[in-house]
Amino acid sequence: MSPVLLYRFEDFVLDGGRRELRRAGELVAVEPQVFDLLAFVIGARDRVVSRDDLLDAVWHGRIVSEATLSSRVNSARAAIGDSGAEQRLIRTLPRKGLRFIGTVQEIDEAPPPSAPDIGSSDLEPRASDLEGPSVAVLPFTNMSGDPQQDYFADGMAEEIITALSRCSGLFVIARNSSFIYKGRAVDIRQVGRELGVGYVLEGSVRRSGERLRITGQLIDAISGAHLWADRFEGDLSEIFELQDRISENVVSAIEPTLQFAEISRSKHKVPGTLDAYDHLLRAYALEYEFTTQSMDAALDHLNQALALDPNYATAMAAAAYCHAQRHFQGWAPRDGAHRTEGLRLAWHAVELAPNDAQVLWKAAFAIWNLAQEERSAALELFRRSLMINPNSATALTLAGWIETMRGSQGAGREMISRARRLNPRDPQGWLLPGVMAISAFVDGNYPDAVIWARKALVLNRRFAVALRVLAVALVELGQRDQAAEVVEELRRVEPGLTVSEFFHRIPVPIEAMARKYAEALRTAGLPE
Repeated sequence: MSPVLLYRFEDFVLDGGRRELRRAGELVAVEPQVFDLLAFVIGARDRVVSRDDLLDAVWHGRIVSEATLSSRVNSARAAIGDSGAEQRLIRTLPRKGLRFIGTVQEIDEAPPPSAPDIGSSDLEPRASDLEGPSVAVLPFTNMSGDPQQDYFADGMAEEIITALSRCSGLFVIARNSSFIYKGRAVDIRQVGRELGVGYVLEGSVRRSGERLRITGQLIDAISGAHLWADRFEGDLSEIFELQDRISENVVSAIEPTLQFAEISRSKHKVPGTLDAYDHLLRAYALEYEFTTQSMDAALDHLNQALALDPNYATAMAAAAYCHAQRHFQGWAPRDGAHRTEGLRLAWHAVELAPNDAQVLWKAAFAIWNLAQEERSAALELFRRSLMINPNSATALTLAGWIETMRGSQGAGREMISRARRLNPRDPQGWLLPGVMAISAFVDGNYPDAVIWARKALVLNRRFAVALRVLAVALVELGQRDQAAEVVEELRRVEPGLTVSEFFHRIPVPIEAMARKYAEALRTAGLPE
């Protein structure tokens, strides 16, 4: 393989092989076109490069406006500490073009060696060294036969890297590292070894007329197994909206896929060798089973995780969330000790990880359910979580639920609709239709409330929220016999449930909704 050429000037190094610009050893962020412009003018520094030269080299002959050209030149100057007024390194010659006038040293550098085999070096990072899933997003392949689409393919991968970086507990390799594979045929398992990641996302962009087709696939970098794949299409005229939509959907699909892959890996570990992260994963798997016994077992694993790592904010928030789920299901002990413990864990988790989106929404949900006097704090935590990661379908669903319960149906419905678009394959698929049933009930649309509640119960017959709203909606529709049957089923899920106990336990801020619930539950046979 031929050596890679580096350009050194002042305290900068421009590395064409890695497509990196470094100043005093620190990376300087530059857009792909700005990097190409810099590399071209430095490489052609022995002459003046014309506007046409730049268009051919950077835009592959495509005509762009003077404003665009000037913007890229100004950005190139700014990246290397120059300016249009000073022109210390890039000089403009009126009606002629540009010339790089700085002193440049060319260095031939051999390409970095391939990573050694697993076990041959302790210096290489390994996926197993990281707590939580780790992923590298490779440059997307431009399959259009049109070099002008390179910028979109690169931008697509960069958008996904940025969006994935917002996902709690996910280690994402930086663009400057993953983009060294651009234009190379790679073995995914080798990429995993070289970058020390457990998963690799790759994709392609193809243009046909005015349509774009983007594909993506997530691969286990250890086994080479394909975990997820999807295809997206849109009009070229809406290219940036399409880019945003694809990025959102890819991230919302990948997050739960990675979690399930990690859970599957953890199941193969010997119980005596489990660390705090393994206990967290096993707790997640038990939560999905959604029974009284599985919730108790999940809490046991979370307590073991916290015994191993007392400051493990993710496990803390998960335990608080588990307490909240047991609370609204009627599965928590009647002495109320779970309220105190759940709130303690929620607030401590927020203190330890105030910028972790997942910690914030789990703590918010726990606080809303366990401390009615602190509802405003819960709302603020939800808002902060969604500012950090707006693509979390679960956070959107729960926040939409809370907004609906407090009477903000418009805001709640918008959040729920977005969650439906982002995550049609939700592993807890009963949650969203249950929330939709509540939203329909608050709107007085009882037929829709029944439809949505039954959809939730098809997926999880033990979901007490859906059973309750189904019972009250049926009463409102005059179907009292069916409502009575639902209440009997509800009492099997929530033994000892009464009307007064329900309102002591569950926050129902909308007074009219609370009255309707109370009257309908009595009518359907729930004891006072």
